[in-house]
Amino acid sequence: MSLKHQAYKEENIRFLEENLEDEDVMELPSGVQYKVILKGRGAIPTKKSTVKVHYRGTMIDGKEFDNSFSRKRPEVFRVNEVIQGWQDALMAMPLGSRWMVYIPYELGYGTRACGNIKAYSTLIFEVELLGVK
Repeated sequence: MSLKHQAYKEENIRFLEENLEDEDVMELPSGVQYKVILKGRGAIPTKKSTVKVHYRGTMIDGKEFDNSFSRKRPEVFRVNEVIQGWQDALMAMPLGSRWMVYIPYELGYGTRACGNIKAYSTLIFEVELLGVK
């Protein structure tokens, strides 16, 4: 691993450690962190559920890499078709919820880059769960 990659990896690990100091941030057993913006009261998805979500994705520097809100079109997909961090968050999130979700690189794209997302990136998503089937 290059020094540049090592420094970026450490910066992302530090971000998550400091993020947990916020009393509103919770952590799932997998290491995914979340903050409830709006508490839903509906069904909680399973791995086989199809969900309808709005989301905005950024990295720890605030750089946005995806945004369904700005497209004005929610996305629909099966829970088991997305990165592990998304699966973990969705399977803890009641319908109608809006959460900030913080995904460690190991549960995102790991050691590889993906489009505008660098290797070792913590992924931050604002997720609104609109539907569960």
